[in-house]
Amino acid sequence: MTVRIGIDLGGTKIEALALDREGRTPLRRRVATPRDDYAATIEAVAALVDDIERELGVRGSVGVAVPGIVSPDTGLMKNANSVWLIGRPLDRDLAERLGRPIRLANDADCFALSEASDGAGAGAASVFGVILGTGVGGGIVSGGQLWRGPNAIAGEWGHNPLPWPRDDERPGPLCYCGKQGCIETFLSGPGLARDHEAASGEQRSGPDIAARAEQGDAAAGASLERYEDRLARALATVINIIDPAVIVLGGGVSNVERLYRTVPRAWGRYVFSDRVNTSLARAKHGDSSGVRGAAWLWPEP
Repeated sequence: MTVRIGIDLGGTKIEALALDREGRTPLRRRVATPRDDYAATIEAVAALVDDIERELGVRGSVGVAVPGIVSPDTGLMKNANSVWLIGRPLDRDLAERLGRPIRLANDADCFALSEASDGAGAGAASVFGVILGTGVGGGIVSGGQLWRGPNAIAGEWGHNPLPWPRDDERPGPLCYCGKQGCIETFLSGPGLARDHEAASGEQRSGPDIAARAEQGDAAAGASLERYEDRLARALATVINIIDPAVIVLGGGVSNVERLYRTVPRAWGRYVFSDRVNTSLARAKHGDSSGVRGAAWLWPEP
């Protein structure tokens, strides 16, 4: 058996799996992330790889999905919400500990690569993968290859301003990046909850808002309609720039089923085309796409 090993290094958990030639996962492991402890994080990743290889009796390639990216200029981690990774040579330290080359990419990039490889975007010429969760991220795959860009930030659409803002959307909520009105502040799960509370006075989670909207709750329905129009505007700018064949949604908000009907109906008002042939799809592999995409960072072993 030959395998690719994927690691999803999250802020609260580290997940690992083995991916075989047919895209099956003969083994999967998960441990808690040693928060705020860089050395222990390296050891936790290495222990997962060791356990998988020992149990399967093989030595595999290793790809790692991280909540940030290695700076092309410094070779150190940047843009990571797992702050104990920032400024560290994570890829080099993992490679030294594991005794082999490793490949490392942003978790949204890995999500996009997974869905383009054998997920909802399989066979498409170009895929834009979208994370709608605690934050908003994205990744671009063209011709089966992950597009990173010279700054390693390709797909970071969440930190552009919300396009075509209405007067009541200006200047927009403050974003952790230091700016106001970023797409992330409107389209993340917390952004949906914040908007609903501001409009209705009710504190509710995104799933609760969606459920109440389906039951006919007027306030929840209005909040989802605002969200859908904002998502349509934001994705229209992506279509205008890179014109992907498929846009795949992941993250907690992607489970709102009506988005796949309402957003494509709405984005035609904003896309610079007489017809929009881009399709909108839900992730096939769900929460597993990040770790699967990490494994897919390597070609077939």
